Amino acid sequence: MSKPIAFDERGNALRTERDPSQALGEEFNPCTARLGRRGQTFEVIPEAPLRVTKNGLVVDGEGWFIANARESRWKDEGPLGSYCTFEGKRRFPQLGINISVLEPGQAMGMYHRENAQEGFLVLVGECLLIVEEQERRLRAWDFFHCPGGTRHIIVGAGEEAAVLVAVGARGRGIGGGIVYPVSEAAVRHGASVERETTSPAEAYEKVRADLPRSTFVKYRPGWLTAKS
Repeated sequence: MSKPIAFDERGNALRTERDPSQALGEEFNPCTARLGRRGQTFEVIPEAPLRVTKNGLVVDGEGWFIANARESRWKDEGPLGSYCTFEGKRRFPQLGINISVLEPGQAMGMYHRENAQEGFLVLVGECLLIVEEQERRLRAWDFFHCPGGTRHIIVGAGEEAAVLVAVGARGRGIGGGIVYPVSEAAVRHGASVERETTSPAEAYEKVRADLPRSTFVKYRPGWLTAKS
């Protein structure tokens, strides 16, 4: 029996994660094992290779790596802004992270809540945070702590593009539980569903109707500026 397809909060289909018991470091590998000072063995985590695509660098393997956001592959999702996740075919198993660029009026997604804790840090520009039907202005270096179950969405505001970093927990028993409720506050900014749903495909059906099949793009100069 096949496993059901999972989606992230932006409505993108996710690849099935491997069982946490198979995580790096839990299986002894004599090729990478080292001996500690007291005789304990531990696994040396290898460096993951970067793969060159026509739209920038991605990482498909496991291990540590260093990647520059300007050299990485991005997605341009029109009214949902542009973002970079640093991921290739395989998602990070424990922590999702992305850099988002929002033009004024662009929303990171649809107003929603989910089980996992999230965090958002504005690096450049201004944003409008809609949280539990309240509107709050966010400026550069404002941090929004979002406990699991908090209804929220962030919309670009001000006169120029905003840049922010978003982080969210993942893993068995942590993620999931996404619900898209109707929001009077979010609907004024085009960031609310018309009727409550738990289906990302339904929540994003209209907003993605005019997007191309693939939204991968190269980094565009000017997306990440030095202003703060």
